[in-house]
Amino acid sequence: MTVDPGADRAVYKQLADLIRNQIKSGELPPGRRLPAQKDYMQEHGISRDSVERAMQVLRSEGVVVTDRRGSYVRSGDELVEVQVEQGRITARMPSEPERRDLGLTEGVPLLVVTGADGSEQVHPADRTVIMVNMS
Repeated sequence: MTVDPGADRAVYKQLADLIRNQIKSGELPPGRRLPAQKDYMQEHGISRDSVERAMQVLRSEGVVVTDRRGSYVRSGDELVEVQVEQGRITARMPSEPERRDLGLTEGVPLLVVTGADGSEQVHPADRTVIMVNMS
């Protein structure tokens, strides 16, 4: 798959699709650093803005994380299991302080687990596996 600037689909979406497919196929495994923006620019003949927009899409999906050293495929070992016996689970977008405190990228929702006693726990939706006790 290549990025075609003459196609009807925006180039940043094409690049996001390409990277997403490389992650799904295992070509870019969890924890792997993605190529630098300039590499994507040169390889596909696209602008820095298009590469940044593609990365923003992938970050908002929780597929990629970015720090000051670059962008990486999200590692599966970041998942946390949460046991739920009674209560309910809802989803909502975090407040800005919650987003900062939990280290969430923009666009990642929270899972709110409300216990039978009314207590609430919030968990990042992109790193949480809910385990329901059916007994």
